[in-house]
Amino acid sequence: MKKQKPPLPGNVLKETYLDAYQIGITQFSEDVGLSASAVRQIINNKTKITLNVAARLAKYFNTPREYWINLQNDYDLAELQKDEELMAIIKQIPKAKKPSPSKKGAVATTRTSKQADKKGAVAEVSPRRGRVKKEAADVAPRKPRAKKAKTPVIDELENRELAGNTDTFDQGSAGQDQNWHQGDDQNPDSSN
Repeated sequence: MKKQKPPLPGNVLKETYLDAYQIGITQFSEDVGLSASAVRQIINNKTKITLNVAARLAKYFNTPREYWINLQNDYDLAELQKDEELMAIIKQIPKAKKPSPSKKGAVATTRTSKQADKKGAVAEVSPRRGRVKKEAADVAPRKPRAKKAKTPVIDELENRELAGNTDTFDQGSAGQDQNWHQGDDQNPDSSN
């Protein structure tokens, strides 16, 4: 038995919904927030029903979004089957082959992650869920990161903290202008 050709999405919108509900294109376009020309393009099957439009149609006609999405996808797939040139190209494409699954605890020799390669670790493929476990190989320890340069203010605060001095911080002692006080409108060191 020959497969029935799916209906044109625009025809379904026009005949099954707009005509049945006796809604004009202008009223419909205003209600769903689309231009009248965009609605005409969909009805004339010049434009596809996108996810955005499907969500609007679903809300307006109280249907599932998937109804409109599937309507468009079914039509697109039927059109794809008609394209003989594309189908000839698809027939020539080889199928991908999965690598044979490794035994639990066995080390995969054909695949290592980029990070594992950089760190000198060996990647182990877990038979469950295809996860990759990394085990560190004998690698030299990383060099500690260089500490960021401290500012005079931070040095002063740390020195006072170590000395147990909890008095307020004198901004002038860190090399800033001593004439500037917290209540002043502008810092004389800053330029406007």
